[in-house]
Amino acid sequence: MPFVNIMLLIIGLVLYVAAMLGLFRWRNTLGIGTFFCALGSIHFMETYLAASFYVALPLGASLSPGSVVMFSGKLALLLLVYIREDAQVARQPIYGLLFGNLFLIAFVTVLRLHRDVGGLAGSGELSFLDQLGGLMLWGTALLFLDCIAMILLYERISRPLRRLPFLAIWLTLACVLTFDQAGFFAMLHLAFDVPFSAGIGGWLGKLAAAGLCAAMLLFYLDRFEMRADGPPRRLSDVFDILTYRQRFEELTRASRRDPLTQLLHRGQLEPLGRDLLAVSATTNRPMSLLLIDIDNFKTVNDRHGHPVGDAVLRIVADAMTDALRQSDYVVRYGGDEFVAFAPGVSHLQALRLATMLRERIALLSLPPHVEPLTLSIGVATAPQDADTISGLLTVADQRLYASKGSGRNTVTGAFDS
Repeated sequence: MPFVNIMLLIIGLVLYVAAMLGLFRWRNTLGIGTFFCALGSIHFMETYLAASFYVALPLGASLSPGSVVMFSGKLALLLLVYIREDAQVARQPIYGLLFGNLFLIAFVTVLRLHRDVGGLAGSGELSFLDQLGGLMLWGTALLFLDCIAMILLYERISRPLRRLPFLAIWLTLACVLTFDQAGFFAMLHLAFDVPFSAGIGGWLGKLAAAGLCAAMLLFYLDRFEMRADGPPRRLSDVFDILTYRQRFEELTRASRRDPLTQLLHRGQLEPLGRDLLAVSATTNRPMSLLLIDIDNFKTVNDRHGHPVGDAVLRIVADAMTDALRQSDYVVRYGGDEFVAFAPGVSHLQALRLATMLRERIALLSLPPHVEPLTLSIGVATAPQDADTISGLLTVADQRLYASKGSGRNTVTGAFDS
């Protein structure tokens, strides 16, 4: 029976999240309010089950579908709202639930003032609503903190894990659900005497639910979603700040990037180079500059057309970004010319780095019928070659032309690598 319960929990989570994803998918037609109404309509049931309904698991553990299935799914769906919309939209159901729970407690207080209670139910039944209303209010307050933590955490880890989106989503949900489980179970234990075995079972269940939700969200995002613009700002609060920060960072990153290759554009060359040279002088460490040219790139455009040429440039840009260190910077200098900054790298190390880069580009998988690419690279290093960006570029440019003059597909520096 415990293993049957596990299967039923999985089925319940899949059905719940899939149904809500369907509503979210149709938000531009039905309005996102439809999605939020459906999300909020099960909040009472979620809290009621978390307080009173538990199912058995293997090894004597137990958990509540309300907490593991409904709450974990809800948190994952709110993360989806933030990813596809912004923090301003994600705050709407949170404030709605908080207001609704406050109203519930206030309304139950008014009900207690009735002197003559008719019907089959007595006024004593309101004690359950007192407990449940308090639990719902506490849970919504935790949800408020959960969502702030979730947004900040996802912002922090999604960029370094951009090639591992499943891990980014799962880690975000797992960390926040762990925090929520500690806070929510403490109230369950005090108010309803829920045993610790249920707390451990609920925590493990939430970690597993986070993995399943992450897989479903990633599948949905890959297959169905397109970037949507968020609504205009109206209310200034912590979510507004998070939204502004997200948009500002995206705008800042976009303004610094070449639109074709997503590398830094030429306007970033001088300020970035000055900063790196200042750090080099302060720390007494070298800073190398690689001036890189794709050999005979004009023939790619002439033979295959500019769309293919653009695709090749994107492939080369991605390969250079992957091949270099995280502390290195690549700038698109011209049409098929690039500058790579390698702070802390000596001249000999820079020559080896350039050789590795040249060999890596020669092995790239390119569009059909495009011949393998070669690079000519000129290397200059501060402070021995020059102590300004213009000086380094002049030296590197001279060495780049020496590479081209010696037959291309070579690296030239102050000495052979």
